[in-house]
Amino acid sequence: MKKTIRDYDLKGKKVIIRVDFNVPMKDSVITDDNRIKESLETIRYAVDHEAKVILLSHLGRIKKEEDKKGKTLRPIAIRLSELLEKPILFVYETRGKRVEEAVNNMKNGDIVLLENTRFEDIDGKKESSSDAELGKYWADLGDIYINDAFGTSHREHASNVGIASRLPNGIGFLIEKELEYLEPAINNPEQPFTVILGGAKVNDKIGVIENLVHKADFILIGGGMAYTFLKSQGKEIGSSLCDQENLQFCNEILSTYCDKIILPLDSLCTKSLESKEGTIKTELDSDDIGVDIGPKTVELFKKYLEISKTIVWNGPVGIFEEPAFSKGTKNLLEILKQNSGVTILGGGDTASAAIHFGYKESMTHISTGGGASLEMLEGKDLPGISIITEQ
Repeated sequence: MKKTIRDYDLKGKKVIIRVDFNVPMKDSVITDDNRIKESLETIRYAVDHEAKVILLSHLGRIKKEEDKKGKTLRPIAIRLSELLEKPILFVYETRGKRVEEAVNNMKNGDIVLLENTRFEDIDGKKESSSDAELGKYWADLGDIYINDAFGTSHREHASNVGIASRLPNGIGFLIEKELEYLEPAINNPEQPFTVILGGAKVNDKIGVIENLVHKADFILIGGGMAYTFLKSQGKEIGSSLCDQENLQFCNEILSTYCDKIILPLDSLCTKSLESKEGTIKTELDSDDIGVDIGPKTVELFKKYLEISKTIVWNGPVGIFEEPAFSKGTKNLLEILKQNSGVTILGGGDTASAAIHFGYKESMTHISTGGGASLEMLEGKDLPGISIITEQ
């Protein structure tokens, strides 16, 4: 067990909390504040225990100066202040005199949010490459470090490993909850254990398949990646997505685990992604594009899901962002809603779909980190969590 924020006396201490405020925004307006809300428990705990709270987060990917446009954390500071019903001091810099003055002038219970940590990536990728000098600078601002950004814990950055290696440290409530649900589901699931894998490319899921095919009773394949599996069997997939480099992998894994890996029986197809309608087909024509699983596939998958005690889902099974191509994903969510076992959704698009369609409260757990949960499913250690001291 990792140390948590509860293991420390926070009163009067400068507590650096790495949060994940990497929320979707359009024209500087937050379109989904779920990740901000998920951070509130840890922040409130620190404030209630009279800590001086210093928040760090990234937003988007920053490679050059023009990438900074629309990537300031200022709108997030405003929203966080509304949610906490408490003033937030936002500093438009990641380091320097203004940062140091803001931190040194804090009183117990105050909250300071620094600017986007990835602004440090413009000059040498200092954040993303875990620059030692930057990690030390941030660590010197505080007394205790708490990692509560599960979504970046699979990366070794200055704002997680760089700080944690220099300060007494622990995890926050968000990461504690992620580990509480994900670790037993992956390492000791109640059987039958079924995995749903979707998304675009097989390459993104090879590690997951190789790790879980030995543990899972069934792996249901949907999304764009299903067409690479189907093509490896010699089936016509038209102009659907195909990961050509991994056709052999698909063929071999299907041959070895033909009783575990379940492929779609039918697809919703269209002739153009610009179209708002499609046709259900069991055999695709040469100009078809598969955009969703069909009703026969939903019924097939339902047979496995209804008997499952543990279900882990990573990757939508269709282009759910387009209403006309979202039925398969919605139908599977409804099936999981009726399941009395453990239902866990990986972050990223799977989480977005569940929240968008109103199924957030129907799942046992929805992860806040797509990449991090994916690497856990692959059986990998997460550097941002591994660095945290054991109890």
